[in-house]
Amino acid sequence: MSILWQAVGRSPELAASIGGRVRAADTLADVEQLLTADSSETLVVIGPDIETEAALAFAAGQRLRRPALGVVLLREHVDVDLLTRALRSGVREVVTAGEFAELAQACERSRALSRSAPVPHAEAEAGKGQVVTVFSAKGGCGKTTLAVNLALALADGGARSVCLVDLDLAFGDVAINLQLDPNRTLTNALSMVGRMDETGATSLLTPYRDGLSVLMAPVTPGEAEKIPAALVTELLDALRKTVDYVVVDTPSQFSEHVLNAMDASQHHVLLTTPDVPALKNLRLTLDMLDLLSYPREMRSVVLNRSDAKVGLSTEDVARVVRAPIAAYIPSSRDVPISINKGTPIWTSTPQHAVSQAITRFARESLVTVSSATAAEAIETSHDSRVPSPRKQGTFARLRKGRR
Repeated sequence: MSILWQAVGRSPELAASIGGRVRAADTLADVEQLLTADSSETLVVIGPDIETEAALAFAAGQRLRRPALGVVLLREHVDVDLLTRALRSGVREVVTAGEFAELAQACERSRALSRSAPVPHAEAEAGKGQVVTVFSAKGGCGKTTLAVNLALALADGGARSVCLVDLDLAFGDVAINLQLDPNRTLTNALSMVGRMDETGATSLLTPYRDGLSVLMAPVTPGEAEKIPAALVTELLDALRKTVDYVVVDTPSQFSEHVLNAMDASQHHVLLTTPDVPALKNLRLTLDMLDLLSYPREMRSVVLNRSDAKVGLSTEDVARVVRAPIAAYIPSSRDVPISINKGTPIWTSTPQHAVSQAITRFARESLVTVSSATAAEAIETSHDSRVPSPRKQGTFARLRKGRR
């Protein structure tokens, strides 16, 4: 069944395009009643009579309450600004009103996505590794350096298994930071799109040392364009079944690939430095994540070069960001020296102040939290058998306007 929310005319042709049994609703309250009465509903089509802000607010509100529910938006006019706002709100498809063939395709794609996104039980989810995405909206903050050394700290000399994924598809630096030969990269995963499993995912990895393996970015920007965003979700889901932690290094911009990684993550590590442009971009990032309804408890703000004498104190930074700082990583010329040598500072000098700061952050914000979460999930599963909600495929989307 499908719910059609106040589409113009409710014509038979429109209902036929949606497919199946279509139930009409006039108000948001009516839609909520229908969804409450039928928890198996997977599609809501919002007609062009509904004001855009109300439609986007409805979609955003459904993202966490009903992750398998798809929202398709009909508008008289579709532009880039609308597509961007719809993307942020969790709308799956935006279709021009009157384009019935395109609406039929959009509804079918949404249903297929809902069918492929079952909500796992808490116990099964607890048995999987944690995905940690490292992000900074401004380049030059030390994001890749943090991701590399954080992965090493989590591996802790082989105590845990960790995979480091270089998702900076066009300009990834993980391979050169670790002096690895990129014989196997994300490009090799293209033949497995749509059928990725643990065996296929692990075949892409290059062993580094001490429990750490690496999935490297494509070698050339031309190859990067071939990587579909859906592959990111497939890969991360497969990899977290094989290791304790998956650390994802990202480019310094939001893209569908990055958003899919964030959607698949249990923790977001947001990096900044004590300078106004970086802090401004961090503030925008936090606002974006709030808009996308990610729980604030899943994010950690890390201040790199925290002792830099640039006219901003740590108190100034916290006041501008309006969020707690989870870790302070000091400045040191030893860091760029370690990068030039191709030996991460955590490996070459584990007692260094930078290494120790990253180790403390890993233990206090990631290892301890993930262990407690797993225990809580298993207890919930044993005690009440209530499924643990998990964000599903929020950014599989908006093919119109992207061709």
